[in-house]
Amino acid sequence: MPSRKTKKTIRRIAFTVITIALVTVAAWMIWQWTRYRKAKFTRYPEFGIAIPGNYSIHGIDVSKYQSVVAWEEVKAMKVKEIQLGFAFIKATEGIANTDPNFKRNWKKAKDNAIIRGAYHFFIGSKDGRMQAENFIDKVELEPGDMPPVLDVEQLNGNSAIEFRKEIREWLDIVENHYGVKPIIYTNVDFYKRNLGPEFDGYPLWVAHYYQLEQPRINRSWSFWQHSDEGRVNGIVYKVDFNVFNGDSLEFKELLLD
Repeated sequence: MPSRKTKKTIRRIAFTVITIALVTVAAWMIWQWTRYRKAKFTRYPEFGIAIPGNYSIHGIDVSKYQSVVAWEEVKAMKVKEIQLGFAFIKATEGIANTDPNFKRNWKKAKDNAIIRGAYHFFIGSKDGRMQAENFIDKVELEPGDMPPVLDVEQLNGNSAIEFRKEIREWLDIVENHYGVKPIIYTNVDFYKRNLGPEFDGYPLWVAHYYQLEQPRINRSWSFWQHSDEGRVNGIVYKVDFNVFNGDSLEFKELLLD
């Protein structure tokens, strides 16, 4: 049986541990609140970039690099009749990583009536099946969401042939799970060099910056990431801007039932 002195020591240690835990949680909450307040009062007179003409549906994509986002301010911003209506949100990366801001961004985007989509950043040297399982484990899609997105940008030392095999595995598993064909995100040059006609049947979200009217790619595309220099109320840091290649009816048809 522990002595009175031992019991006193145990109580002291327990008290210290609990105190440290409470202080840590309080400090984290204050830090999060401070970052939110900073975003909340971030204002810009315009989006800070040239917006391509002839498109009616505009959006952004975010990850941890945009820090805490005040989504109500994103939704409210309107410049020359242009208002942001959708957001692609980073969910996962590789076989085990989750974007630290995903849960908050995922919930707050929906709370503020911004149509949302989740994307996985693919690591070319890692197993496609395990990466698909990581995404599926973290992302629950609902009616009205955009299809899942696979972000492919780097071979990471893999051969193009093996790389295509692994991303095909990811695409097949994710399509089977959610019942919808995923969207592929990449840039024009990477698509031409490493993907090509084998993947032309997938909806494409293509990055090609600083073009005036459309990306220079010889295949159909659904979304165009046209700038990485945008400014939006409620976001402290620069953000990527996108347009949808179609009208509101076509956009609605893309969304999950």
